[in-house]
This record gives sequence, structure tokens and C-alpha cells, in this order.
Amino acid sequence: MTKQKSAVDAVALIPDNAVVAVNSSSGLCCPDLVLQALGERFEAEGSPKNLTTIHPIAAGDMFGVKGVDHIAKPGCLTKIIGGSYPSGPSSSDPPLIWQMIVSNQVKAYNLPSGIVFDMLREGAGHRPGVLTKVGMDTFVDPEQEGGAMNESAAAEPIVKRMEFEGEDWLYFAALRPDVAIIRATTGDERGNLGFKSEGAYLGAMEMALAAHNCGGTVIAQVRQVTQSGSLRPHDVHVPGILVDALVEAPDMLQTTATTYDPAISGELIRPIDSFRTMDFGVPKIIARRVAQELRKGWAVNIGFGVSANVPRVFIEEGCHGDVTWVIEQGAIGGVPLLDFKFGCASNADAFVTSPHQFTYFQAGGFDASLLSFLEIDADGSVNVSRLKSTPHRTAGAGGFVDITARARRIVFSGTFNAGAKMRIESGKLVIDAEGHTAKIVPKVDHVSFSGRRAVAQGQEVTYVTERCVMRLMEEGLEVTEIAQGVNVQRDVLDQAETPLKVADDLRVMDAALFDPAPFGLMP
Repeated sequence: MTKQKSAVDAVALIPDNAVVAVNSSSGLCCPDLVLQALGERFEAEGSPKNLTTIHPIAAGDMFGVKGVDHIAKPGCLTKIIGGSYPSGPSSSDPPLIWQMIVSNQVKAYNLPSGIVFDMLREGAGHRPGVLTKVGMDTFVDPEQEGGAMNESAAAEPIVKRMEFEGEDWLYFAALRPDVAIIRATTGDERGNLGFKSEGAYLGAMEMALAAHNCGGTVIAQVRQVTQSGSLRPHDVHVPGILVDALVEAPDMLQTTATTYDPAISGELIRPIDSFRTMDFGVPKIIARRVAQELRKGWAVNIGFGVSANVPRVFIEEGCHGDVTWVIEQGAIGGVPLLDFKFGCASNADAFVTSPHQFTYFQAGGFDASLLSFLEIDADGSVNVSRLKSTPHRTAGAGGFVDITARARRIVFSGTFNAGAKMRIESGKLVIDAEGHTAKIVPKVDHVSFSGRRAVAQGQEVTYVTERCVMRLMEEGLEVTEIAQGVNVQRDVLDQAETPLKVADDLRVMDAALFDPAPFGLMP
């Protein structure tokens, strides 16, 4: 008997007060049709009400995939645990979920994405929860904010700091979902799921296992339903024994603003010269200088922002393949994509599940991570997860806390301050007007990364900006390089709101970085 149902009939299986886990990464793998039907059912019936939803990575975006915004309605959603949240430009209206968070209409938490997957895994195994050092001394730590995003959440803490075998740990109780809503490309009549045209698996199997083992319901949105037995066993990544309902959505997007790109799902290999490279300018100078930190043979994680362009620098310099890029959605190798397709990769060597990728990250199994920053403070701590003036401009921490917890080397990159008018002229950085907001501050507003903990753990931390490079030392930040054309006192020290030490052997950045021609990268 087929497990296919309409979206309306599938969401009728979801009761009031349910805990619902959703597998998504913005538009990637988002089961948007099912979420839409769920929101419409609440509007029509006032049920299901009082839902708690779990999103290791954000469900939906601000560019056409509503995701969690379908159910961001008072009375429908009362609690949300997210690794990240839909985000976009500050000039746009905030997503409905952000409006609920800011107005205290929903208990909202921001926990590390990998830890949320771990909490689901522990629920699937009927174990008590997760003991970890990931998140210690950051905003996730209950000695700071415990991951609470508003007053409602702060009144109901979900993270504990506890002692075990003589050491301090963070404890996250297991999550036991009543419902999992996941997505695949194809489902056969028995519910076996194939992911042929998806850009990732994310945590589909882990969520399905958690809901099933907790006596719950698994709803899978697919592009097409096929006859039983039509999927080869090696192509099935979630078996039908875990799936209760299939919802066909033939028009679903592959990822944000993308109907279908076969290179994202590994069904086509793109020529390397087809990838767009950066125009010459200040951001490219930063990306080039970051690239100089890497070495041949390394496995390197990259995040959003300037860092995402470093693989294009390698292509332009004829060094593609010298390092292997790894991203939290699960792609290994290939070329990570930009803009709306961020979180996907073309020409990947492999796709692994996000929970497995996060285990790799949490233990520091990779060589380096390239990440962005909103603020850096005197002890080297970084805020990337909260911008008070426009909260929806940042997605929250996502996998940032998992990745930085034990990374051997971290390179943070971004502009030294916000709003500066700059250009490259005659091989030098020219600052026409200084920025309006300092990013180097006495104390960050939100501790996404603890500089003090990094020093204690012996992590190697570098901060690359357009005008200087800084290193994290035991005594704090030290300026080790300045850009061509920069005055260290006027352009660096005077523009920071906290004192910076200047290295005795202060160097000038490689002049070749400031020339449009290839600069001779030798990782």
C-alpha cells in the first residue's frame, strides 16, 4: 500500500503540543510545501497549537522560501530551538519568526547546529543527553546566556553546566521529537527515500530515526513518488520503515532561488573555468591574504562572507585542488558556492550527513577554518551571532560554535570597521572616509567565540582585514602586518576602540596582493 498522501492529509497527523523537527538549510532541502500546509491548517482550524520546533539549521530564507515563517503564528508556535534562523538584508522587513522572537511571543533558543543534531541522536537512542565542551565560555554557556534569545527563553533554561569526573561540561538534554518533516528527491510507494537531485542530506536520517524511535511520525516531501522497488538499495538514504507519509511536490526548489542545478547534486561536473571569480577590489585583497594562511594538503572549512571567496582565489591562482574544502551541510571537496547557493558545492568529492560532518568539526579533525566576524574584542573573542540593531541580518551562530570549539587554526576575516570608503590605487590601500562603526571593541556584545579559551587550548587564531593582520597572543591582539599605504597609528590603532599591541617585527603585506594580476599563491 502506498504511503503517498496530500500535504493536507499529512499535516493532519500532527497533534497539538507536538515537538516537530525540520530538516533544512535555508532553501536547501526545505520541506516548504508541508510547512505551508501546516500553517494553513492552523489558520483554518486553530490546530495544531503550542508546537515546539527544532531546526539544527534554518528552515527557509528571505528570498522566496518561507520555511518556518509558514508556522510563525502566535498560538501555533510556542517554542523554537534553532542552530540558525532565516536572515537577509537589514533593508528588508524581518521574517515573521524574528518578529515573534523580538516581541517575546515565542521562547527562542540559539544552540550550536551540531549540538542540536547530537541532541536528536541522543533522543533516538533513548539516552539522557549530550555532555560536551562545545559552547563553553560562549553565549551558549549558562554562565552567560545559555543560548536564550529573549526573556521568555531565559525564564526556561535548557543548558546546564555541570561537573563530571572532575571536569566542567555543558549538558544538553536529549530531544525527542513527535514529528520529523524531511525532504528528498524521490520516494517509492513504501517510503524509501533517494536524494539524487539534492545538494545535501543534512540530518534527514537522524531526524527520521529520532521521531520513529520516540513513537512519532515521519513526513517526507519529495519531488516524485515512484513504484516500490524502483530505487537501488545504495541509493536509499532513509529507509521506508521509518517513513509514515510521502508528500509529492514536483515544483519544489532545489535550494534558495534555484529551481535545479545538476552540478549542486553531483549529477554534472562543471569546468573549473566556469566559476565566477572576484572583481579586483578591497574584499579581494582580504580573500587573497587569507589564502596565504593555507597549506597544500589541508582540509579547510569555510563560512559565509569574504571567506567564501577564498576557493575562487585558489582557482584564479591555478591552485584548485591543493586544499579540500569542507562545509557544514556535508559537502567535501569541489567548489563551495556563493550567494543564494551558499551551503552547496559543485564538483564535490563526497556528501556526508551534517551530523557526521559536525562530529569531524567538533573534535578538530580538520586543519583550518575560515570565518567572518561582526566584532572582535580585546581578548580576541568574536561576535558573529547577534546584531542588536537588525537581528535578522545575522542568522545566529549556526555551526560556528561547533567549528571553532577545537579547530587547530582559525582565520577570521572582514573589514576593520563598518562603512569605510576605500579603494586600491597604484598598489596601495586608499581610505577616503573612515567607517561609522568600530568592529574592534573593548567587549563584544555576544561571545560566539572565546579568545581566552582559545589561548588556553593553544589554538592558532588570525584576524585578516583590509588594513592589517592581527594574531591572538596570550596578552591579547597583536598587529603583525599592515597593508600597503597604511599608517599603523592613524589607520589601525586610532580606529580601534580597544588598545592593540604592535609587533616588534611589524611587516607590510605582500605588494603583489594589491595588483590585479595573479600574485603567485604557493600554499
